[in-house]
Amino acid sequence: MTYLSAMRKTDQPIIVEQSFNATKEQLWGALTDLKQMHKWYFPNIPAFKPIVGFETSFPISHEGRNFTHLWKVTEVIPNKKISYNWKHQEWPGDGYVTFEILAKDNHRIVRLFNKVTEDFPQDIPEFTRESGVGGWNYLIKESLKKYMDGLSE
Repeated sequence: MTYLSAMRKTDQPIIVEQSFNATKEQLWGALTDLKQMHKWYFPNIPAFKPIVGFETSFPISHEGRNFTHLWKVTEVIPNKKISYNWKHQEWPGDGYVTFEILAKDNHRIVRLFNKVTEDFPQDIPEFTRESGVGGWNYLIKESLKKYMDGLSE
């Protein structure tokens, strides 16, 4: 078996940034409105509200393994920042993700910050740092970018 480098609390956070030609309100909607989240993020999120304390859960399956996502909103600054705790029902490991909307010149930047607070299992490929970096890069730089570009057409 190949040793995998799992996401650990001693790791530096994963940070992904992407520039958008969109307003902060448009980006906030994409990050917090359930119907919009379904189009670029996870299509099976059952509910979401940008309210501190709001909780939701939904299943994702990959290669025969289940990953029931458990989210709890921990911080909300409308049109600027949202953070939530992110863990999985079936596996140890815990962390939080923060989306920030920043202004730069005449465009906006979404900065994603993902920090592990409890180590994830070593033997699950989905919990490698490489998988985390790749997943967030895909979601922010490809999926969200494509979705937002479609809004401006």
